[in-house]
Amino acid sequence: MRHPAPLIDPGTCYGRLDLPLHPDADVERLARDPLLAGSAHVWTSPSRRCRELADRIAEVLSVPLSADPRLMELDFGDWEGRPWDDIPRTDLDRWAADPLGFRAPGGESGSELIGRVTDFHAGLTQDCIVVSHGGPLRVLSALLRGQPVDLFAAPQAIGTIVGVIATP
Repeated sequence: MRHPAPLIDPGTCYGRLDLPLHPDADVERLARDPLLAGSAHVWTSPSRRCRELADRIAEVLSVPLSADPRLMELDFGDWEGRPWDDIPRTDLDRWAADPLGFRAPGGESGSELIGRVTDFHAGLTQDCIVVSHGGPLRVLSALLRGQPVDLFAAPQAIGTIVGVIATP
């Protein structure tokens, strides 16, 4: 499950910024979605925008909740909080050319993101709900489906639930 929209201008680069959910976020509707029934555990990024939803889901389902930093969004380093339009085009082009190896100044690379989400995935042993961000969910979804990770694949829409059955 991808968190609902955070309270920030949509033209802003945010990954690790700890933002609250937008006041219009329908946390209650998401927490009571029938797709979540039967899950044994809720895992969440420690980011506030994920925790607010995950806390409510765990309460509604009466299941354990665990925050795991491996589910945090890509660290954009010095780009965090800056309008995307203010980031030099040459840097964005370098990122597009090498999504696995490039890192924003002070941030992390796509390979590092994949590594920590792969480590999280390796420890999953039961049906669960994962509340996280576009980047980690893109990686986790590919791993669960046994597909290659594409860091530039279309992200799951904000505030949506996607059921994934792991391939054996």
